[in-house]
Amino acid sequence: MATNDEQNKKAIALQYDPVLDSAPKVIASGQGIIAEKIITTAKQENIPVHKDKKLADTLSTLEIGEYIPPELYEVVAQILLFVDDMDRIKSKILK
Repeated sequence: MATNDEQNKKAIALQYDPVLDSAPKVIASGQGIIAEKIITTAKQENIPVHKDKKLADTLSTLEIGEYIPPELYEVVAQILLFVDDMDRIKSKILK
């Protein structure tokens, strides 16, 4: 998740393994230069970046390693489904 405002840019990286995790968890979080590094690393690793200021603001209050709270399950699930769909489309195009 990332915000658009350069000076107050926030980025939060989530990880979710349905076998190991009870919910998505925060694996990186930062503001300003750190946010830029998180976004750059994601792009270099072909990890999709979703921009949502409100969600990024909310997720930035969580600690690294903390699972997202149940009230965010639905919105994060929608994003994960979108990312999965994009990965499937990308793999079909690159064949």
